[in-house]
Amino acid sequence: MTSVAIIGAGFSGLAAAIELLAAGHDVILYERAEDVGGVWRENTYPGAACDVPSAYYCFSFDPNPRWSRRYAPQPEILEYLRTAADKYKVRERIRFGTAIVSASFDADTGRWCLESSHGDRFWADVLVPAVGQLSRPTLPEIPGRESFAGPSFHSAQWDDTVSLAGKRVAVIGTGASSIQLVPEIAPIVHSLKVFQRSAPYIVPRPDSPLTRLHHVLASRIPATLRAQRLSWQALTEGFTGVLHYSPLLSRAMTSMSRAFMRYQTRGDAELFGKVWPDYPLGCKRVLFSNTYLPALRRDNATLITDSIAEITPDGVLSATGEHHAADLIIYGTGFAAGGFLDHVTITGPTGTELREQWSQGARAYLGMAVPGFPNMFLMYGPNTNLGSGSIVAMLECQAAYIRQAVDAVGPGLALDVDPGTEDVHDAVLQARLGGGVWSRCESWYVGPTGRVTTNWPGLVSEYRSRTKEFAISDYRVLRPESGKPNRRAAMTDGGNR
Repeated sequence: MTSVAIIGAGFSGLAAAIELLAAGHDVILYERAEDVGGVWRENTYPGAACDVPSAYYCFSFDPNPRWSRRYAPQPEILEYLRTAADKYKVRERIRFGTAIVSASFDADTGRWCLESSHGDRFWADVLVPAVGQLSRPTLPEIPGRESFAGPSFHSAQWDDTVSLAGKRVAVIGTGASSIQLVPEIAPIVHSLKVFQRSAPYIVPRPDSPLTRLHHVLASRIPATLRAQRLSWQALTEGFTGVLHYSPLLSRAMTSMSRAFMRYQTRGDAELFGKVWPDYPLGCKRVLFSNTYLPALRRDNATLITDSIAEITPDGVLSATGEHHAADLIIYGTGFAAGGFLDHVTITGPTGTELREQWSQGARAYLGMAVPGFPNMFLMYGPNTNLGSGSIVAMLECQAAYIRQAVDAVGPGLALDVDPGTEDVHDAVLQARLGGGVWSRCESWYVGPTGRVTTNWPGLVSEYRSRTKEFAISDYRVLRPESGKPNRRAAMTDGGNR
């Protein structure tokens, strides 16, 4: 039986654990918090919900017939994950309150040694980091940020003890979280100042409550859920295809977004001029909302596009010199998506740290395997995010691939992806990405060196095909030295097998 250590108990950690436990492997998950859920545990801001339809944003083997809406709200997604953890016997395999700060591969034993923030050590044959791309909130480097006298927090660290009623609120950032929370808080605050650095494309969100008839049909005829899933999968795959392969259809979608945003701004030319993007559709994340732009038209709301010069004790100072008084600041400034695993020190058998190897940008074979780090397989790793579609579908592909890899790991053996194989994969990937829409503007998809480190350039179906069969010929098999039967000896390259 192969032992597997999984870091994180969000969607990706649970996906890997369910697959590996079903195959009979010895799995332990290490979770820094006291509950499962990952981003869906952390993001409790008003209006938090998924922007992928519920029927597609769940495990294919565990559809949920009881979603309340077409786009599930955060509490329901969290409850879905809690239920899955119990249903598939994962919860009993989780060590909660255990933050892993380092992991090193011991060449003498051929095993990974993990160390927690409390100094505890754990050993495993295989390491599966499953911390995701959107787990660490980022705050902007604005002068004076620490000087603000009132409460301030990131949208992913929402403080429920702070009342918004009657407050002068500043929201910094106009990404996916902000466009969900702004319409929710606008009616209850005294004034709302929204600071925008870059305008997002906004398209209609076809959301609605799901009726009792839907719930009955979904419960009694599961094929209806399967049909919904396939329909949304086809639609999102089509959207990806438009962005990458059809300039004509992309222009048509741009026109559709423009018409929708003009309609939502109701003839306010000044507001439309502020919210209409100046980059190609899809270069940054396209957002879905029917309520964000109307919220900006409220008498108590103002959209500010001037850059921020400074945070003062009582507000925000624009570069124009205008001061905007605020009682509360909410940062909707996203996550350190490109800083894969830089909060965990991961060291290979030669002493090389993963952050050092990734100094020019994170990369991995199929987003999962890194040369020089044997028996380590990433969930939601580099270049596995999607511009359109359900990341859960990608996670299932990865979990199945990792399960096959772990099946191939025998006693004392380790699999290290061949550097040449990974090089070819990365070169092809970056060539495709370099000619795609994500390389045409500055966004969180692009790392400091200009590499697109987050996104997969093709369809989910292509990724599924690429990861369906684990090929051990892509790996170097590291074997114990001969003549030492009583211990796992120093690992030697046994060549491709």
